[in-house]
Formats: sequence, structure tokens, C-alpha cells
Amino acid sequence: MSEKVISRKYAGKNQEAAAKFEHLHDQMLSSTPLLSARDVEVEFTLRGQKLKAIRGCSLDLYEGETLAIVGESGSGKSVFTKLFVGMLDKNGRIANGSILYDGIDLTKLKTEKEWQTVRGKRIAMVTQDPMTSLNPLKKVGLQIREAVELHQGLKGAQAKEETIRLLASVGIPNPEKRYSQYPHEFSGGMRQRAVIAIAVACKPQILICDEPTTALDVTIQAQILDLIKKLQHENHMTIIYITHDLGVVANVADRVAVMYAGQIIETGLANEIFFDPHHPYTWALLSALPQLGVKGEKLPTIDGTPPNLFHSIVGDSFAPRNRHALNIDFLEEPPMYDVTTTHRAKTWLMDPRAPEIPQPDAIQKLKDPNFGKPSDIQMYHPHLDPNREPLIEVRDLQVAFGSGRRRFVAVDNVNFTIYKGETFALVGESGSGKTTIGRAIVRINPITRGEILYKGKRISGKISRHEDLEVIRGCQMIFQDPMASLNERAKVDYIISEGIINHHMYTDNADRMNKVQNALEEVGLLPEFSSRFPHEFSGGQRQRIGIARALIMQPDFIVADEPISALDVSIRAQVLNLLNELKKERGLTYLFIAHDLSVVRFISDRIAVIYKGRIVELAESEELFRHPMHPYTKALLSAVPNPNPYVERQKKLLVYDPTCHDYSVDQPEWCEILPDHFVYGNARELDNYRKELA
Repeated sequence: MSEKVISRKYAGKNQEAAAKFEHLHDQMLSSTPLLSARDVEVEFTLRGQKLKAIRGCSLDLYEGETLAIVGESGSGKSVFTKLFVGMLDKNGRIANGSILYDGIDLTKLKTEKEWQTVRGKRIAMVTQDPMTSLNPLKKVGLQIREAVELHQGLKGAQAKEETIRLLASVGIPNPEKRYSQYPHEFSGGMRQRAVIAIAVACKPQILICDEPTTALDVTIQAQILDLIKKLQHENHMTIIYITHDLGVVANVADRVAVMYAGQIIETGLANEIFFDPHHPYTWALLSALPQLGVKGEKLPTIDGTPPNLFHSIVGDSFAPRNRHALNIDFLEEPPMYDVTTTHRAKTWLMDPRAPEIPQPDAIQKLKDPNFGKPSDIQMYHPHLDPNREPLIEVRDLQVAFGSGRRRFVAVDNVNFTIYKGETFALVGESGSGKTTIGRAIVRINPITRGEILYKGKRISGKISRHEDLEVIRGCQMIFQDPMASLNERAKVDYIISEGIINHHMYTDNADRMNKVQNALEEVGLLPEFSSRFPHEFSGGQRQRIGIARALIMQPDFIVADEPISALDVSIRAQVLNLLNELKKERGLTYLFIAHDLSVVRFISDRIAVIYKGRIVELAESEELFRHPMHPYTKALLSAVPNPNPYVERQKKLLVYDPTCHDYSVDQPEWCEILPDHFVYGNARELDNYRKELA
């Protein structure tokens, strides 16, 4: 199928977005690459062994385009692009290949003085974690000013004026005041904007963005992506995005390069990659998206793990994980085949002798014009069961920190009930109070006012030791960062069994070991893993250890605090499937805390939307997507990434402005505007919501 046929066929009403892809296709065929990498190989020496991180990568970058490089963690995305700015680690070396940019072979630059003519001035980089990129002891304004003075040649008042202009251009309010503040006084989104300002201060021709939105809320993520697009247009930049989030790719990318095990295995225009992918690994990445899953069913996952790059690889590196692998995949590495003039795939399935294998159902679903619309499928919801049993009740909850002038109310007047067997989701931006509520339920955070009931008994405030032990055993928590929440100096055996050791929930050591091994097997890990340390596991495996640690206590309620936010799309699917399976097998109840509504929609029965410590809307998940009422809910939904690049580029981002509410006279109330659909608003707002419904 030709590129232009793809552009028109699945565009529907979004013909403008399709026309842009057609224009890019024509532009590529008529221009020479701005940067061209050929047969690049990178080796690292670790503990006396050679690890081949990049294995014969070739890539072209065209002027003015946005290229996204996608793949799982460890696929080589960051290592490959760091070569463009001379930031390869000291124990790594370029073993082969060339990277031509403006007549210079970047692989031949050796000294820091040589790199200073390219790095920053012509090719700049925005790194993943803005907090580690900024000097915590230096004011943000001075850090941006350094780049201005170094690359623009401005000094004194002129340099400061340009710095303040840059702060304003990246959307930081009160730039004169923010100039003199330190990184810890900035929010996560503002720190990322400051790092972008440093990169843009250099006025580079190419900007590399390495996971620039991974740790950000969906609303902040959407704002950062819009900001980078605006700066790209104003400064005529070419951009490389490194990401594992295919929703981000659909939003920003003109072209996509898919990486696996140190190789680029498929490249093409974004619409070609999303609507007509040819490599089984690209199929697997797209199929694992929660947006393309069917609620109540398992998400497709990628079996196994990536190959060990310390060893030489025979055949196709993806073959052991490929359900459609041919015999030749295990014997010989496939060449790169041309699908179209702009689309190439490294798979034996492209060979004329290969059997024809249809694309997965998820990709066919992406092409459906009704994709993304709320479902009318009737599902069983525990909260609608006439014999429903309240497990957790939160009444008039307030949690405050500090005292006197420094007293900060993090959560105020929160009410909800979680019924046995349901997944109740709490959604909102960072700092909205989601985790504070979860930690209050499991008695980590003390509450200031209100009460929390577990199985009808009050568990907040002072309770007896026996009741406290009952809560600890019955209510467990899965933490957001599996590495930070696991003791890196302890073996998995101890980490998982620490709870039953503290509460004497085993008879002897053999019984304890048996419980540990059962917990490991239940989360899909091998019993022999018990003798290893956390650093020996992948991110997804560490999260499974965290889940096993909670399960060994035999709880009936689990607070899952952002359990998949830092995981690759394929590992995310595995963890979501695991949580759903455990829910069915054990009859578990979840409080699922997240900021990604696409994930929440897939896993939850009901969703509560929280803003600055107060729940503003609560409804069954499909109902919330069908009839969002509160303007904050609408803003969150508008920012949810859509893996259809045509729809994603045409969507309008709504920005919530809390000043739209006038509660000076007409006080708000918590109202059931539809059966089981609650919203927070005053009489005038509620009338407007009813008119919307009508």
C-alpha cells in the first residue's frame, strides 16, 4: 500500500493531518538528509566483558522534521542519540560506522574542544530527569544565563534580559521572580521547561529530547509537547524524540524509528508505522497499549525478555519472543526490506517466500473510525450489586501537614466508598492528594479530621494494637517507584518475607520459604530469584517483587500507587494483566492511583477525579468518558494521548482555569447529577451541567 493511500484511507475527517504526511513524503524524496548515520556500532567494556549496545544502526534525519525513536528500555535509544552530542560514557567506544552532519563525521571528533563547536550550538539535548540536569545549588536564571553567554555572546544586562525572555517563552509565569529561584522551588513541569530553555538558548539546529515527559502528568505532558512544537516552529529546529510512549509519538512524530536490541528494525512515516506496521515487534508494542485493549480481557504482552547483548546474537534478535517467528529467524539475520519509498522493515516476513500473516486485531481496531469512543458494553460492577459490601469508607477526610502559618491542607472534605471486589481509581495531577489519601487509608499518614472505616470498623486515629495488626495484614500498598521502595542491600527472599517475619505469620523457616516461593510464582517470577538482589532485575520484575511483598500478607485490599507510571508499554501490559488476574483469583479490591486516564479506563470500575485535595467528580469509568461534567475532568480527558496520529494531532487541549468558579456567594455542593455520577459545583454550575446532558 502506498504512503498516499495510507494517508487518505484512515484519515476520515482529519484530511489536513493526512496532507501533512503526504507533503513530508514528497519533501523527503527531494532533499538530502541533514544528519546521516551509517552502520554504527557501539561497544561497552563492563567487568572485563564486551557488550555491543548498538549493532549496525543506520538512520537519516531530514531538516525541519520530528523523528521519534521508540523501543523498550535498554534497546539503545539514548546511547545511539548521545553519539550525536559526544556524550558516550567513558567505558564505551564507537567500534564502527559514521555519523555525517554538515560535512563532519561526528565519530571522528575526539577532544572536548572539537565537540564544543557542535554540542549546544548546533545539536542540543534535553535529558529525561530535569532535577539531575539542573544544579540544585545554583539559581535557575543563572544556569540559563550561562548558556546564553556561552552560545549567544551576550553579557551583563543583555544576557539577563535574554534569559528572562527565554523563561517567558517556555511558559514560566513571573519570569523576573523565577529568575532568582532555585530548582527545588519549581514544580516538575517548570523544571522541564527550564531545561528546555537552556537547550533553546543555544539556538541549535537539532534538538534531542530524551524522554522529556516520562515523569509528568498528562496535562503537563501535553503542555510540554505543545511548547516544543511552538519552539520548533519559531526557531526552525529539527527534533529527535526518544520515548516509549506511543501516545506521545502519535502527537509529535513525522517519522518513527523502532529500536530493539541495539538495532533499528523499522522506520517510516508516523501514519505508516501506526496503520501499516510490518515488524512483529512493532505489532507487539502497539497491541500492548491499554487504549487498544478490551476491558475485562488480557492485554497482549511480549513474552520473554530482550537478548543478552554480552553474547553474540544469531538470527533475528526478536525471534525468541516472536510468536510468528519462522525457522530462518533463528538461523540468519534478516535484511532491511523496503515496504514503500519511506517505509522499511527488518523482518523475514517481508520476504516473498514468507507466509502471509495478518496484522493483530489491535491494529485493525486502531483503523476503526469509532475507535476511542465510550463503550456501551454492559459489564459487572461490584458497586451496583444489590448485595454489595463496603470494604473501605472514607468520610469527611482531611489531612494537613505542619502547623501555624506553615500548615498545609493536602486533602479536604473527601468522601467515597470502595466496595468489595472493585477497582476504584483516584486520578489527578501530581500534588493533588492522591497518594496522601492512599497512605492515610493504610495508616502511614495520620488524618486531621474525619474518619476511615475498614469492614465497618474505624481504623483512623488511635486504635488498639490488635486492630492495627488487622489493618496491616488486610490493607497493603504497592509503591510507585519499585527501586526506591525495595531495600537494595537485602535479597528478594527477605524483602518479600519481611512482613510475615514482623508479624510472625509462619511456623518455621521451611514454611516461610514456601510462602515466599508461592508469592514469587503468583506474580510470574521463578523461585530461584529469591536469592538475588533488586539491582539484578528489570523495572517490571522489581514491580512484581513489590506486588509479591504485598500479596504474602494475604490482604483483601491493596492501594496501588502509580504502579506502572515508569514502565515500558510492554511491561505495563504485563503488570496490568497481573493485577486483574490476582483480583479475580483472590477476590482483591484495589484503590488504583494514577494520572493516566487511558490506563485507568482499562482497569477500573469507577473513577474519582481529584483536584488540589478535593474530589470534583466521581462516576463509573465509561460514564465518565461519555459524560464528563467538571471542567477539570474535561481538561484531563482532553490531554489523554490517542494512538491514532490523525486524531491526536487534531485534538484541542483544554487548560483548566480554577478562576472559572465563583463560589463567593453561591456555595458548591456534592451532587448526584446522574445515577452513581457525582460532581462538585454550585447551583448555577449544576444547572449548566444538566443542560449539557439534555
